[in-house]
Amino acid sequence: MNTQTKMAIVAIIVVIPLTSLVVYGTDTNQQFTNSDNSKLQVISSFNPLYEFSQIVGQDKIDATLLVPVGVEPHDWEPTIKDVQEMQKSDIIVINGIGFENWVDDLIENNYSGIIVDTSNGIDIIQSEEQHNEEQHNEHDDLLGDPHIWLNPVYAKIQVQNIATAFSNSDAKNSQFYHKNAEEYNKKLDLLDLKIQKELSECSRDFIAFHDAFSYFADEYNLNQHTILTTTNSHGEVTAKTLENVISKARELNIKVIFSEETVNTKTSQIIANEIGGKVLVLSPLEIVSNDNYITKMTQNLENLKEALC
Repeated sequence: MNTQTKMAIVAIIVVIPLTSLVVYGTDTNQQFTNSDNSKLQVISSFNPLYEFSQIVGQDKIDATLLVPVGVEPHDWEPTIKDVQEMQKSDIIVINGIGFENWVDDLIENNYSGIIVDTSNGIDIIQSEEQHNEEQHNEHDDLLGDPHIWLNPVYAKIQVQNIATAFSNSDAKNSQFYHKNAEEYNKKLDLLDLKIQKELSECSRDFIAFHDAFSYFADEYNLNQHTILTTTNSHGEVTAKTLENVISKARELNIKVIFSEETVNTKTSQIIANEIGGKVLVLSPLEIVSNDNYITKMTQNLENLKEALC
């Protein structure tokens, strides 16, 4: 985290007296104590957690998206105003696994609400980037790949973690939250079954732009290869990188190179031209869209089918 962000958080902590206990995760009985006519004030770090929170809470919560529309959440750092808004919230919903690198400072400085780590209960896998760093630098303190929401099975766990946190904080509406989560998770079950069925007879290897689809690939027995080995969509694409990806695509007879909505398609197009293929979008769903989670995941499925089936 940059120095400006740390100073902003500390400054707000000094101004606002805090007395309540921070709870990290969903194992809490802390109760929402505002008046009966008030709603839970919920801030979600990024999309799709914002969508999940709205689905679970509906009219019982006031939902706010923390990362501005159009901003890549990997790049985002809170401003003083953002920290002020977070201090007013009852619940902050995060992905976890180091995706929100600013959250530790909130915890250390006694944020008074509940921080819901939606990765609770999920088996975390190591990213390709971290695997490479460990090989070269022998790091042993690295976090895993944060892109759990791209696996619908894990998205269900995230939804349930949100419902549990809302219920524990607002017991009178507990049944409401759990019912909404259960109904939505049935839709995620159908999405999961659809992906399983429609990819079951297809090829297994695909080339994504960056290392975002490990959980998806693991769930559906696919093999993810990437242009960038980073867990964000930024990084240097060298001539050697292009050469290696082109070689891998030819070796595996891959004819589709995936890009993303928020990155320049030039790199993917260069590779596609070399292999006589084309470029399609495989969205990591990190940016707010007019389409919801299930629609975007279905679009990803259709593009994967075009590439693999």
